[in-house]
Amino acid sequence: MKIKQEVNDFVKRSLDRHLRLAVTGLSRAGKTAFITSLVNQLLNSSTQDNLPLFESSRNKQLLGAKRIPQTNLMVPRFDYDLAIEQLNATPPQWPEPTRDVSEIRLAIRFTPKKGARRLLKSTATLYLDIVDYPGEWLLDLPLLDMSFEEWSQSQMQLLKGEKAGSELRSTLAKQWLVKLNHFDMFAPANENRVAELAKAYTDYLHACKDAGLHWVQPGRFVLPGELIGAPVLQFFPVEIETDDNGKPVTEIKRSSGYAMLRSRFNEYKKKIVKAFYQEHFSTFDRQIVLVDCLQPLNSGYDSFMDMSGAISQLMQSFKYGRNSILKRLFSAKIDKVLFAATKADHVTPDQHVNMVSLLQQLVHEAWQHVSYEGIDMECISLASIQATMPGYAQAGETTLQAIKGTTLAEETITLFPGEVPPKLPQREYWQGNGFEFYQFRPLVIPHDQALPHIRMDKALQFLLGDKLR
Repeated sequence: MKIKQEVNDFVKRSLDRHLRLAVTGLSRAGKTAFITSLVNQLLNSSTQDNLPLFESSRNKQLLGAKRIPQTNLMVPRFDYDLAIEQLNATPPQWPEPTRDVSEIRLAIRFTPKKGARRLLKSTATLYLDIVDYPGEWLLDLPLLDMSFEEWSQSQMQLLKGEKAGSELRSTLAKQWLVKLNHFDMFAPANENRVAELAKAYTDYLHACKDAGLHWVQPGRFVLPGELIGAPVLQFFPVEIETDDNGKPVTEIKRSSGYAMLRSRFNEYKKKIVKAFYQEHFSTFDRQIVLVDCLQPLNSGYDSFMDMSGAISQLMQSFKYGRNSILKRLFSAKIDKVLFAATKADHVTPDQHVNMVSLLQQLVHEAWQHVSYEGIDMECISLASIQATMPGYAQAGETTLQAIKGTTLAEETITLFPGEVPPKLPQREYWQGNGFEFYQFRPLVIPHDQALPHIRMDKALQFLLGDKLR
């Protein structure tokens, strides 16, 4: 059965009929909302003109889409029906965020206008696999290229506030660092003591996340899934002197606590991170990177710089390169990357240009890495599921652009939330600027209508447009 499925996938790839999309982003960036909206827009494409920037929809080539069973039976199905049910609740609610890997497959029927498909048949089908996974798990990918000593050194620099934007982190780490100072890593290993300190380190990571920081590593510590309580999640960084080759200058006995930590770190990399990467990330063809720029602006300099560094690290973990037919058949790699600033509906329309400019600044280093591989990239702002409506507000005799929506506390407000800086702000920027980027609940939408959005059609055009011609 498995061989038959592999043959089918091989044939579909050879005809350019199969696409795997990675929906990437840090925690709370809006991955679940994006997938729900993407599926919803395509399912409604045959009955509603809601996608003017999506070429195949605008030209009436897009005949429709439907959900079909996924081929990977070991991965949970993305619960689209539950997400729609929550959006249609009274009052509407946002879909629950991702807590595990999930996948959904669509069959997209269209009328080909060029190439061999047009000569062979009047209609064609693109099979689209969309994969969702917790943003926290992404943060583990850089570990694949690190030793325990390298990881420890990197983390200790953050814990002690030795990197830009890590002052808040060092404040949150003080209590855990005191406990670490009483740990003799060269003494015989005490599993209970290691578990106790690992729990304290996990509490510190949760505190970082609650404070608006993004770089929480290892990511599985804060969202362990089925691994909760497993010893493979019980390790932590230590401070140790190393030589020029990154090796400890002190002799490490196999029975020591240090050896136990290093062994568990290596097992975590091999059995958790590497296995996850090989099963999912190495097979992606297209990628969208969702970035919430607004919440870090609310949270301050440390949160903002922490998000920028996290994105830069993440992007280096993906495989890039142009997808020739041979590469598609035997070594699939990402050939298009879309960077999207989410929650564009939480600011006024005149600030969307600034959102894109700020996002370009945020992903500059990652963009250079991707650009070197010669692949297609674009930055946009979008709202996967629109939660506010644009309008105007009076400030004395001045009329300002504004947005109107209902907050999560069920308060209907009209406001100008503030200006989005077009460039990376310096620390002093937060001293003179105020932001009111509220969290809004979804709009009330009739059941027979597609979800309202901002530029989902532009995202679809970039990610799928060349496959539906």
